Amino acid sequence: MQESVSKNKNYSQLKKFCQDLGIDLFGVADIKEIKKDFLLSGKAIDKLDSAVCLGVRLSGSILEEIVDSPTRLYFHHYRVVNAFLDQSSLKICNYIQKKSFLALPIPASIILDWQNQKAHLSHKKIGVLAGLGWIGRNNLLVNETLGSQFRLVTILTNMPLKIDKPVKKDCGSCMLCAKICPSGAIKEEATEFDHIKCFEKLKEFQKQRLADQYVCGVCVGACRGTNFLREAA
Repeated sequence: MQESVSKNKNYSQLKKFCQDLGIDLFGVADIKEIKKDFLLSGKAIDKLDSAVCLGVRLSGSILEEIVDSPTRLYFHHYRVVNAFLDQSSLKICNYIQKKSFLALPIPASIILDWQNQKAHLSHKKIGVLAGLGWIGRNNLLVNETLGSQFRLVTILTNMPLKIDKPVKKDCGSCMLCAKICPSGAIKEEATEFDHIKCFEKLKEFQKQRLADQYVCGVCVGACRGTNFLREAA
């Protein structure tokens, strides 16, 4: 009972700390069964069984400017939000360490292998385990409130924390992202997402100098969540 109280207290305090920094989404996942798949070396990972997954909302107004290709404004915004997440994760890491626990922040956007879409770990898969949403037709994490209009960062830790549960929802009949996708990579079934078509389009955008790295944002702009419904009312 005492252990459960301690986990809930740590969870509440850490969540408030994150929200005070400007974090919009907060969830905790148990990673014991999946950390063997992480591309991380060293013994530190052996001691870390939980992941704190955090999200920050993107600007809806910037996303509205995207029609069928990324804009320079979106690309700049993308980098700024990633930097904010990385800076926030450092502050959260220090907060956890001051509590005498371990913390390993994973960058918001470092891809080790673009062709095979390999990173240190998958933030979106951690997000699913942390109850922040589900993997949508667009192959992104979809949150009920924000849609896919957010960026993620992850902190691995051994801090005793309450674990969140995955949500049992999906995209339902919504096909907005599939209708607008410039590459045709998005299909009716989320499992049929065409990674190769998506990546080829990203390379095309980069060659056109629309962005200085592989960024699109078209389906992100289409996936708006319930916030859009409230704001449009």
